Amino acid sequence: MVYDLVIKGGDVVFHDGVRKVDIGIKDEKIACIATHIEDEAKAVIQASGQYVMPGMIDTHVHISEPGRTEWEGFETGSKALAAGGTTSYVEMPLNALPATTNKEALDLKLEAAKSQNYVDYAFYGGLVPDNLDKLNELTDAGVLAFKCFTANCGSDIPGDFTNVDDYTLYKGMQKLAERDQLLCIHAENADVTDNLAKEKVRQGKTTAMDFVESRPIFTEVEAVQRALLFAKETGCKLHLVHISSSEAIQAILQAQREGVDVTVESCVHYFAMTAEDVAEIGPKAKCQPPLRKAEDQAKLWDELMDGNIDWVTSDHSPCTEDLKEGNIFDAWGGISGAQNNVDLMFDLAVKQHGLSVSRFTDLIAKTPSERFNLPNKGEIAVSKDADIILVDSNSAYTLKQEDLYYKNKHSAYEGRKINARVTKTIVRGNVVYDLDQGIAGEPIGRLMSANQ
Repeated sequence: MVYDLVIKGGDVVFHDGVRKVDIGIKDEKIACIATHIEDEAKAVIQASGQYVMPGMIDTHVHISEPGRTEWEGFETGSKALAAGGTTSYVEMPLNALPATTNKEALDLKLEAAKSQNYVDYAFYGGLVPDNLDKLNELTDAGVLAFKCFTANCGSDIPGDFTNVDDYTLYKGMQKLAERDQLLCIHAENADVTDNLAKEKVRQGKTTAMDFVESRPIFTEVEAVQRALLFAKETGCKLHLVHISSSEAIQAILQAQREGVDVTVESCVHYFAMTAEDVAEIGPKAKCQPPLRKAEDQAKLWDELMDGNIDWVTSDHSPCTEDLKEGNIFDAWGGISGAQNNVDLMFDLAVKQHGLSVSRFTDLIAKTPSERFNLPNKGEIAVSKDADIILVDSNSAYTLKQEDLYYKNKHSAYEGRKINARVTKTIVRGNVVYDLDQGIAGEPIGRLMSANQ
């Protein structure tokens, strides 16, 4: 056999351990894994001294095209993902305009995404108060999952995303359960958080810590418990996104023991920064739920190390720089983080906390591929898509603004030293990012649809 590409001499990460083997790639698939591959190859990558692992599947990414493309577009967003070691992603139904809450809006997304993505991609459908009759058409169109907010979101702009009321949440879960669809929920109590924020502002308390205190942990826990109760009642498959507290995870674990089909993600930024850091970094580190205090972050680390968090995401939620200025209550709430998913989390979890490299790849690839029914993704195995990244665990660098591929080059991680580095990103056997050369080739990202 003549392989299209052979990756030689790397420390290849599998679900059950790390082995020094070669990987042969043919027709975009992993065709051979062997101690030594001597067959001819059109190209060879020497990976000695580096980890060779499955590329990240980031299931929580906001690309604002169409409608708010000045915030982030498919081209710039997917370049950043590729540079950060992500080989496929699932795009949230907001912050584009219109939101992806019906087939017409999804069609706009599909058209806009064509020939712009450097990595593989898929889409969510949204659950909002006025689209209960649109859920089936989104399912039929191939969205991988659905998303809703119990926290306040959106704007007064026509077509923007809106949060659900309890009736919509209940009825939506019923309808999605009938079609065996996964519902992903941003869980915070809208009434309490909105009014606590208004109270802080009225009192002139507008510091970074005031913002954090306006969204206390119990508001996340209450919304999680409510969603779990509805899921138990309806039989809807549930996934809780960007969970920031041990208390919420404990509620999820209890529901799992009671038979609720629920998984949980957290985000890199909840492990990389604390509430105390927001005062120094400013609105670039504003997100919802907010970064938690150091003692609460320590509990979250315990949950991760104990295996109670299923996977991690970026919740990449970019915006123009002007929206990150001024009063933190008024600033846009979202962190631009997709480019530093793998290197930063590897540094924090594997190097600093001793997480096994195999467990790390479960967190970034294998588990989300299984939950989102992506059978060709998520691990290094024969016949899987050749979605592979190389990580140099002995390389360190300080993130600079000029390193960023985002349309708006700002990140809460600027100036941070990161003690690991993605050196290559390979999507279906195609090198799309190289540390020395940057983004390589043309956009080759392919749509991942539930109908495929």
